[in-house]
Amino acid sequence: MAEIVCVGEALVEIMRTERDRPLDRAAPLSGPYPSGAPAISASCAARLGASVGFVGTVGDDAFGACVRDRLLADGIDCAALASDPERLTAIAFVAYRSDGGRDFVFHLAHSAAAQVHIEQVPSGYLDGVRYLHIMGSSLSASDSLRETCYALAELVHGAGGAISLDPNLRPELMPVDRIRDVCAPIVERARIVMPSGEELLTLTGAATPEEGAQHLLDQGVEIVALKRGELGSTLYTAEGALDIPPYTVEEVDPTGAGDSYDAALLVGLSEGWGLYKAGLFANAVGALATTRLGPMEALYSRDEVLRFMAGQGRPLP
Repeated sequence: MAEIVCVGEALVEIMRTERDRPLDRAAPLSGPYPSGAPAISASCAARLGASVGFVGTVGDDAFGACVRDRLLADGIDCAALASDPERLTAIAFVAYRSDGGRDFVFHLAHSAAAQVHIEQVPSGYLDGVRYLHIMGSSLSASDSLRETCYALAELVHGAGGAISLDPNLRPELMPVDRIRDVCAPIVERARIVMPSGEELLTLTGAATPEEGAQHLLDQGVEIVALKRGELGSTLYTAEGALDIPPYTVEEVDPTGAGDSYDAALLVGLSEGWGLYKAGLFANAVGALATTRLGPMEALYSRDEVLRFMAGQGRPLP
């Protein structure tokens, strides 16, 4: 029975192999790689030893098999992963810029990934779920997926489970002000919110991270985990702010780093770890996620993560 359930888009990524190669002209590509922010989080949590379920939809095609096979190989309960015979598996094309930015072309809104319904979740699938993890990208993808996220959040929240939200703002899918609106019903139920960079300011309309975190805490959120990239992360609670130091790696592909951080933080908290310990673990997992090309290719086992932490002189307390 899954303790952590992720819901949302499952897709494949096809990405440029070199930086500064725009998607509007011919250049080498690599892929397909299994992806989708919620699917990455699910895969990472499972590799770290958690019991994980995933709710989503893929097409009845080769790309769908690519995603399903990867999730099953990682030990994820895919009983709620549907296959749509009439729609293609979602695809994201990604190009990288030298300044660290990324450009996307999504085939999502009219794909199988957008067709997620509450009816595909088996009876009892949510029993015992401790954390339901939801992404802003999923809330932006389609009415169907958004309403399913809302319904699952209500069920898990009503049963005493915790809701976690990564705003994962994607202007390519929906205007930012609209994303803030669709995130609001999840924020109202969320125990944990895990924004990256400027997302905290965008989500709350605040002028500073401290003001943004306090805004969410005032709404009932218990932990605001601000992901700060190479600077580490900061965990805000009613007791104050806790800065968590970073780990150093040579970045190859940043895709999935934030999603992996989410997963590791939830794994640590689900095991009863303190905030500093869980945050340190999450920083290490997020850093390692950038070390290989492909969104799920740099997801490591718990033992590998612990060895990496020790090798950097900052072992798990």
